[in-house]
Amino acid sequence: MNWYKKLNQYFPIEEMKSKEHMEALLQERKEIYHKDEGKHHVMMYAELPDFIFIDYLFVSKDARGEGLGSKLIKKLKNKKKPIILEVEPINYEDTDTEKRLKFYQKQGFRHAESIGYERRSLATNEINKLEILYWAPNDESEENIFEAMKQTYSLIHTFKDKELYGESYQPVHEVLTIGENSKQQNIFDELS
Repeated sequence: MNWYKKLNQYFPIEEMKSKEHMEALLQERKEIYHKDEGKHHVMMYAELPDFIFIDYLFVSKDARGEGLGSKLIKKLKNKKKPIILEVEPINYEDTDTEKRLKFYQKQGFRHAESIGYERRSLATNEINKLEILYWAPNDESEENIFEAMKQTYSLIHTFKDKELYGESYQPVHEVLTIGENSKQQNIFDELS
């Protein structure tokens, strides 16, 4: 099974980029956008000078519990940069959402409580609310994480959006917010 099929079967449609989008990133943004693929995993990520953004991390059911996900995260942690990712809020009808959060919590990720992230999916036209998790090796602030997410949204998520999807994604200031209005309950609290 090819790498895109693996991701497409695992991630919800509203979170998936098109195959054309990811291939364009891999070709035209190859200095920052990368694919780490093996028999049992696919990890798509962007590495910039000051941070790493994990776009997608998939470990097949056959390899879960063997430490493969931890090894992939450790490889990124060894670069000594903040690591940022987006996750769905806990959905008790989808047990994978809770398992993902527990995995990232074990890896030392924190929930960015002051950052709000809501965007309209071009695939479903529904508002998709995601949570931002981050690992901060030098105790970087949520303001730093917010700036990195804005950069990610502009460089990765909206890359060639009009050309690839026929319309533009929302501007970054409508999607990402920080501060009191964005304060959210820590999603890790729900796991306790």
